[in-house]
Amino acid sequence: MSTERLLEIEQLVKGFPLPAAPFRAPLRLLAVDHVSLFVHRGETLALVGESGSGKTTLGRCALRLIEPDAGTVHFAGLNLLALRGEALRRLRRRAQMVFQDATLSLNPRMRVGRAVGEPIEMHQVARGAAARERAVALLQEVGLDPAQAECYPHQLSGGQRQRVGIARALSVDPEFLVLDEPVSSLDVSIGAQVLNLLADLQERRGLTYLLIAHDLAVVRHLATRVAVMYLGRLVESAPADPLYRKPLHPYTASLLAAAPVPDPAAGPPRAVIAGEPSSMARPVRGCPFYPRCPHPAKDTRCKEETPDLREVETGRWAACHYANDPFLAAPTP
Repeated sequence: MSTERLLEIEQLVKGFPLPAAPFRAPLRLLAVDHVSLFVHRGETLALVGESGSGKTTLGRCALRLIEPDAGTVHFAGLNLLALRGEALRRLRRRAQMVFQDATLSLNPRMRVGRAVGEPIEMHQVARGAAARERAVALLQEVGLDPAQAECYPHQLSGGQRQRVGIARALSVDPEFLVLDEPVSSLDVSIGAQVLNLLADLQERRGLTYLLIAHDLAVVRHLATRVAVMYLGRLVESAPADPLYRKPLHPYTASLLAAAPVPDPAAGPPRAVIAGEPSSMARPVRGCPFYPRCPHPAKDTRCKEETPDLREVETGRWAACHYANDPFLAAPTP
């Protein structure tokens, strides 16, 4: 893996206006709240958090599918937010997205071979018969039968449709993919096959991934590093192995505890997450995780003072006042 930062995001902010109730001030939902992260060339950064934590919004801002309100996004040294017209179009070939719901991202009236071939012609990679041949070859590369190029999306299973989405993303030879919950709607066995396919494609093509997921267990064998989001903020970032061995933030520990373990002899969870996240339109004072935090050391400081994302150990960052507490390093008795 290279030390070059292919994607670098600094202080990204994105909010959405909410409908105002009569005689009340309008509200704004802050989906991404001053998030900074980077992805090295050739690695997989897993962006993890509960539904509604802002992961997908961040991924779409990273590709400028939606415009951020503030912050910067650099891709391969280029200021992505400053690109316009043809320059932005050329960058689209280098960075693509695999969407969570392949059914909604595919045109139901378009055969899948045509769906894969369309970006090939739009970006002038190939035309006519050459584009069709390339589309069929891509379908084969992701594990589909060439004859399925003549199928419509509804004639394929969910796993097959997701493979079509991957083939379409690969059709213009990108170097970077945002994978938005690529297996969340699939059965466990089918999802495992898709993850193995993504790992093989990364090795063969030298791809870089930003993998969005809500389950830490799902991304464990694919992630190089893990970034954890909660209510639009980054609360922990670390290489994958140390994070899984010893999470530094209680929210990360809670996500790990929530993952099912196929071992009846396994010990008790390290932490228990309870309750629902606070409203992103009405952020709480202090640590956003305070109302749900199971950490025994939490106190009025957590309630009043928002913790900064700080480097707790070399290469490991956490936004918790008590990130060094041994409570998180071992199971509770």
